[in-house]
Amino acid sequence: MPKKILAFAGSNSSTSINKQLTQFALSYFEGAEINLLDLNDFEMPLFSVDREQKEGYPEQAHSFLEAIGAADIIICSLAEHNRSYTTAFKNIFDWCSRIEVKLFQDKPMLLMSTSPGGYGGGNVMHTASTFFPQFAAQVLETFSLPSFNKNFANGTITDEALKTALEEKITAFKQQIAAMK
Repeated sequence: MPKKILAFAGSNSSTSINKQLTQFALSYFEGAEINLLDLNDFEMPLFSVDREQKEGYPEQAHSFLEAIGAADIIICSLAEHNRSYTTAFKNIFDWCSRIEVKLFQDKPMLLMSTSPGGYGGGNVMHTASTFFPQFAAQVLETFSLPSFNKNFANGTITDEALKTALEEKITAFKQQIAAMK
């Protein structure tokens, strides 16, 4: 069982449904030290090469990378805006990857997404699951929750089949991590 978990939602919304899904998934990791990040704590100027050359790297980017480095695993749920990452997450990603191209530092990852629609953030999930490994993420399991408002209430997945599907993904994720040691 991993001792240190870094978790975040790829959203800066104060009512993020992806943060709610992340918090629910974390409930299956009893006894772990959990660092649940809020992307609002990592707000930086919009990335540009000119800004990078003139001002260097923001401290928030270094802090985000340090949080990844201190973790054994990463659990995240990405919000989808116009079939891609949110601007808040993409900006953090852009800054951090300029400091360290292997920004996920070979950490095992449980990658999730959700949205109000029936596809459950499937577009961003597909993009991230193929793209993150190029930045040293070991995406071991993925889970997408469709129709969040229909299938999630009071801090839990209400559709039993979907809840069981996530539980199975988490069990497989834990087994894969155990086999790595």
